[in-house]
Amino acid sequence: WRQTSEFKLTMMVLAFQTDVTRVCTFMIANEGSNKSYPFIGVNDGHHTLSHHQGDPKKQAKISQINRFHVTQLSYILQRLKSIPEGDGTLLDNCLVLYGGGLSDGNRHNSENLPILVAGRGGGTLRTGRHLRYPEETPMCNLLLSLLDRVGARIDTFGDATGRLKSLEG
Repeated sequence: WRQTSEFKLTMMVLAFQTDVTRVCTFMIANEGSNKSYPFIGVNDGHHTLSHHQGDPKKQAKISQINRFHVTQLSYILQRLKSIPEGDGTLLDNCLVLYGGGLSDGNRHNSENLPILVAGRGGGTLRTGRHLRYPEETPMCNLLLSLLDRVGARIDTFGDATGRLKSLEG
């Protein structure tokens, strides 16, 4: 699976580099799929493990899965950063959104989402910061703000209540 994943990520980078596309999605499995990860030593299903009920063994396995996911993110970010484009790198001209719709799968919480935005969006996004927004800020506010940065300005998106402040480059 690792080779397949690396191949898919490489193809995404090549698609960006050759300007075949500027939009890509890479999802290893949907939230309810119960995918196992035997290639990293986790034979239990991800969804089942997410309902860990505080069991340290299940939490350790979830940590292994999370670590694997972050290594995939790191791989693509390093590849994008290694490719010169214009006065910077391909990563400087991209926006990469990483995260999930739940902050705690055990409780199905959707506040304090673990979201990371990488890339500078062609200079439209200031990087290197940790931003916190008030509770109950819809995730769609971020998505609406990112759409602005790629030239797809729309008035509404999902349950968005407005655009996020403090993202400017």
